Amino acid sequence: MNRFEVITPADVASASRLLTEDGNVAFAGGVDVIDLSKQNIASPAALVNLKGLKELDGIEVRPSGELRLGATVKLSEVAEHPAIRAKFTAIAEAAGEAATPQIRNLGTVGGNILQRPRCWYFRNPDVVCLKKGGDTCYSIGGLNRYHAILGGGPSFIVHPSNLAPALIAMRASATIIGPAGQRTVELEKFFTLPTVDPKRENSLKPGEIITGVIVPAVSAGVRSHYLEAREKQSFDWPLVSVAIVIDRAPGAKTVRDARVVMGAVAPIPWRSQAAEAVLKGGPLEESRARATSEAALKDAQPMSDNAYKVVIAKVIVRRAIMHAAGMEDA
Repeated sequence: MNRFEVITPADVASASRLLTEDGNVAFAGGVDVIDLSKQNIASPAALVNLKGLKELDGIEVRPSGELRLGATVKLSEVAEHPAIRAKFTAIAEAAGEAATPQIRNLGTVGGNILQRPRCWYFRNPDVVCLKKGGDTCYSIGGLNRYHAILGGGPSFIVHPSNLAPALIAMRASATIIGPAGQRTVELEKFFTLPTVDPKRENSLKPGEIITGVIVPAVSAGVRSHYLEAREKQSFDWPLVSVAIVIDRAPGAKTVRDARVVMGAVAPIPWRSQAAEAVLKGGPLEESRARATSEAALKDAQPMSDNAYKVVIAKVIVRRAIMHAAGMEDA
């Protein structure tokens, strides 16, 4: 690890200016930044400390019912917040599944959204893969057990965030400040595929900082659930995850709207509009949940070692729908 300094700016505008300088990297919880530095993937000249900036902190449920999560809010705070658990259930569940209690007490909303891929080729300091400016994605023809089954190419990494699928399923937007001022972007449109640029995972520009995420108010008929499958139940990134949001008129059986967003299956959190089309417009029952799971994976193109992900994804999509609907999984 190279030597670096830590700079604590007085405000977000100062932090943004510092982050336009080559070699300066933002950190709050610092979980992924330190990992990348130890692995010699990142070599920061300075870490710009975002902790303590009030514009980036706080959980607020506004009178309109809208939820705001500051970028430096801890994952444990999100997981334990009563209003989030009651109204924005999938978000609380996703935050509660991340890593371990110790890391959830340190890791932040912004950090979880922005974490880099866990691909072993990308994380190997001796491998110059496509994501690090090389010309080859070594998962093709190599070890690809944990790689993409949807949306892959030319890089086949998967996005590791627990929180992002749930936020996208609940129509969240990110608020961003940078040298050009402030902007708001739908989180679904924030992430970028490798076809845009294999070296990056999102549209954040130099000097820009996510200040928080805004989640619209939910109506009385909305129910949500986040579910993931891991190899280890103690501490592991998901093999597959899914966030489900269903909206039914109070007392009605027909689904009037739905969102299906999977994680760890593609280079970005993967929304399946085909699955949503199957789920909407009819009564919610086990057969419809099963048909939805089939539609969600109909375009899957597994690699040599990860076809098992297709099977797991279908199961957890179906189970998440049944749970969100208040029915035990059959």
